[in-house]
Amino acid sequence: MADQTVAELRQKIAQAREVIAHLIAKAAFDGAEAHRALDYFGGDAFDRNFLPWPHHADEGLRPEELNAANDD
Repeated sequence: MADQTVAELRQKIAQAREVIAHLIAKAAFDGAEAHRALDYFGGDAFDRNFLPWPHHADEGLRPEELNAANDD
């Protein structure tokens, strides 16, 4: 990738993190998963398994089916 493209992608990820932080604040959703998302998008590492559900519709639970009771 060209250096400019990498720089623009890093800026886009930084913007995404700011949007997530704003939405968390507006929704008063300040749990562990919210902080996990902020930490992930604030760093450079890529985690193929970051999403808490599988990528295919026929596998596992979707976000609305997850138990958020442990979200402290």
